[in-house]
Amino acid sequence: MAFRDAQVAVVGGGPVGLMLACEVALHDVPVVVLERLPEIEWRPKAEGITGRAVDIMDRRGLMIGVTETPTTPPTAEQRARIAAGERRPDSLLPKAFPGARHFASMFLLRPESPDLLVPQQLLEEDLARRATELGVEVRRGHTVTGFTQDDDRVGLDVEGPDGPYRIEAEWLVGCDGGRSMVRKLSGIAFPGTDGITTGYRAFAEIDDPDFHLPGWFRKDGGLLVYEEGPPRFITLEFGDPPVSRDAPITLEEFQGALRRLSGTKVTVTEVKKITRFTDNARQAETYRSGRVLLVGDAAHVHSHWSGPGLRLGLGDAVNVGWKLAAVARGWCQEDLLDTYTSERHPIGAQTLEIQRASIALMRPGPHVDALRRLLKELLLRDEANRQLTALVDDLHISYDMGDPSLTGPLAGRYSPDLRLERSDGTVRVAELQRTGRPLLLDLGADPGLRALAEPWSDRVDVVTAECAEAPADALLIRPDGFVAWSTPADPASLPSVLTRWFGPPARAT
Repeated sequence: MAFRDAQVAVVGGGPVGLMLACEVALHDVPVVVLERLPEIEWRPKAEGITGRAVDIMDRRGLMIGVTETPTTPPTAEQRARIAAGERRPDSLLPKAFPGARHFASMFLLRPESPDLLVPQQLLEEDLARRATELGVEVRRGHTVTGFTQDDDRVGLDVEGPDGPYRIEAEWLVGCDGGRSMVRKLSGIAFPGTDGITTGYRAFAEIDDPDFHLPGWFRKDGGLLVYEEGPPRFITLEFGDPPVSRDAPITLEEFQGALRRLSGTKVTVTEVKKITRFTDNARQAETYRSGRVLLVGDAAHVHSHWSGPGLRLGLGDAVNVGWKLAAVARGWCQEDLLDTYTSERHPIGAQTLEIQRASIALMRPGPHVDALRRLLKELLLRDEANRQLTALVDDLHISYDMGDPSLTGPLAGRYSPDLRLERSDGTVRVAELQRTGRPLLLDLGADPGLRALAEPWSDRVDVVTAECAEAPADALLIRPDGFVAWSTPADPASLPSVLTRWFGPPARAT
C-alpha cells in the first residue's frame, strides 16, 4: 500500500503532534498523523496550561471558554505562605488559588496571568476535532516501525490494525515522546543527565483521609502533595531513578512511597490512575536532520515540575509549523527550517537548566534549607517574583530577527494582543491570527506601506486600523506571534524581511 498524498507525516498524536498537524494544515498542506495508541490515554498527565501556551491557544481559537480568571491578589500573610512552599485548602490560603505557579514547590504569584485549567486529554480531544476540520487524517493504532529518507522524500514502514504497509511523505516530524523512535532512527544524539528522583502522580483511595494535612510539603526524603476530594497525590523521593519506566506500578510500590514521606502507616485501598516519573534531562543536539524534524518531548525531556513540557512543546509546534508549510508550498527554501533549531534549541536548553535547578532546590538537607530561605525572601519582592514567573511561563522569550536598525526595536519580541478599531468594529490581534497567516498591522494609515506588502497578499494579511495603545505605527507579526519587523525601521527594509520569512513575492515588485 502506498500513500503519496500527504506532504507531511507526523508521528505521534498527542497534543503537540496534533497542534503541529493543525499548524501545517492551516496552509492547505496535506498531513497524516500516525499514533500508535488506539485511543486517548487517560492516565494522569498535565492538568492545565499556563503562560505563553495560553496565548497560543487563544491565537488559534482553541479551548475557548475555559480560561480561569484570577481573583483578588493575596494578602502579605498568604504571600509568605506561598513563598514558603505551603499550599493548604484552608481559610488562610485556598487550595486552588488562581494565578499561582510554582518553582521547586515554592509558589510564585502572577495574578494577571490566566490559566487553562483543563486535563491534557481534553486538550487532545479539542485539537483532534480541529485537525479533522482542517482535513488532517489521524490514524490511531498505527505504529511506525522504521523509515528511510533521500533528497526528495521519506518512506515510512507502518504496522496498522490491518497489517504492515508503507507510506511516503515529503517531510517527517517526530512528535513521539521522550523515547522517540524517530529521533533514534535519525541518528540525532540525545545527551543530558540521568534522573535522581522517583515520583508518582496518582488518584487513589486511602483508609484514613486525615493521615496528613492536605497541601504541598517538603519532607526529609522529598516532597508530598495531598489534595482531598477526590484524593490526589504527588510524591517525589530522592535516590535511584525507576529501574524501568515500563514496569507495572503496584499498589504496594506507591503505598511505600506514601508511608515513607508521611511517616504514617496509611493504607492505599485502591489506585484509580497512576503515573511514575523521574527527572532525567536530555536534549537533541539538533532539531532537524535532512527531511526529519523533532518537536516536543522527542526533542527534549526534563522533570515535570511546574509543567513545562506541554508549554514548551506547543511553542515548538507553532514555531516550526508555518515554516514547514511555507517550504512544502514552495514559498521558501529549506534553510528556513534551520531557524527552528536556532530559535528553539536555546529555549529548550534553558528549560532544562530551570528544571535541574528546581530539582536541586527540593533536595533534603540543611544546605538546601538555607538556600530556600534566601529564595523565599527574594520571592516576596514583586520584581523577583515577576522575573522568575516569566522564566517559568516562557514569557521572556525573544528571537534574533537581525539588525535592529533594519527590523525595528520590537523585532524578536512577542506581539501584544492589541485591541484594534476598524470600520467594522473592534478586534484583537489574537483573533486576527486564527488563520495562522502572517499579519502586517498598518496603524498609521500608510498607503505606501500597504503598497510595499501587496505583492505578498497571497500569504500575508494586511490590516489597517487605529489603536490607542499602538507601540509602533506598523508591525509585521509572524504566525507564531513574534514581531519580525516594526517601525521606526525604514519601510524600505520591509520587502527584504517579508522575503526572508515568507519567500519571494508572487508578483514582481
